[in-house]
Amino acid sequence: MRITRTRTRTATGLVISALALGTLPAWAAPTETLAPTAPRYASHALADTVRHIPLQGAVNVRDVGGYRTYDGERVGYGRVFRADALSKLTDADLGTLAGLGLKKVIDFRVPAEVQYDGADRLPAGAAPVSRPITDHGLFSQLLAAIGSKDPVKQEEMLGNGRAAAFMRDVYRTFVTDSANRAQFAATLRDVADSRTPLLYHCTSGKDRTGWTTYLLLRLVGVPDRAAVGDYLASNTYRAAYDARLREALKQGGLMQNPDLIIPLQEVRTDYLGTALDEAAKRYGGLQGYLTKGLGLDAGTILKLRARLVD
Repeated sequence: MRITRTRTRTATGLVISALALGTLPAWAAPTETLAPTAPRYASHALADTVRHIPLQGAVNVRDVGGYRTYDGERVGYGRVFRADALSKLTDADLGTLAGLGLKKVIDFRVPAEVQYDGADRLPAGAAPVSRPITDHGLFSQLLAAIGSKDPVKQEEMLGNGRAAAFMRDVYRTFVTDSANRAQFAATLRDVADSRTPLLYHCTSGKDRTGWTTYLLLRLVGVPDRAAVGDYLASNTYRAAYDARLREALKQGGLMQNPDLIIPLQEVRTDYLGTALDEAAKRYGGLQGYLTKGLGLDAGTILKLRARLVD
């Protein structure tokens, strides 16, 4: 009887993963995406949502759990977390993260970002893993544009849709760059193999981190609508911080028109769509990207589902 149940769950997992990658019609996706109750962590209470973890030194730290899959099960809380840079965490923040029980923290930032922002501050017991994923020069371009203090140069670099076009190029590299693909694949395998809570992050927690989370949610059977919603939520959590940054750039005389950087600060569905279109072009779709581009086999996908889905 036990063997039969195991085989049934394994077969179900494969079917659900296939459905998540695009073969289920849109009308069949469940409408509920939030869990009815918030998870309880050892050292903090969540704020106004079930997933966001409010910290003083980071603004986009979230639990990936709580989403329903196609078959009505849920992604469990307290297993995988996504975040922006952790270099400015306060002692109180470290106490909050300690309550999550993290054993591994994967940092997608490239060396220039780490040099500029500083290394992560992590609670005891959390092992740092450097896994740089190129931002296609985004960080350097942003610093160059702002550092010039030249409104004409800034307009030439970022105006007339150039900033948004650059972001679309960044997302293409998530598919086209072999080193990037290897890093995404290694992270998803880490999630599958881990038996303890894990966190991954980049600088803003929205692009490299957002793409990783989108892939992870789709792999375990979360409908596209919910996975896109998680991706877009970075705009909500980063809005106030990013607005303050733009105002500081203006008040400091660095930019006459700081709104030029808004396309660099935001996540947008057309950025995500660019990566998905590139995956379709090169691999026939998201499933081909995951299996051929990232090299994920059925065993890894099943482990991901078993690890994350209740």
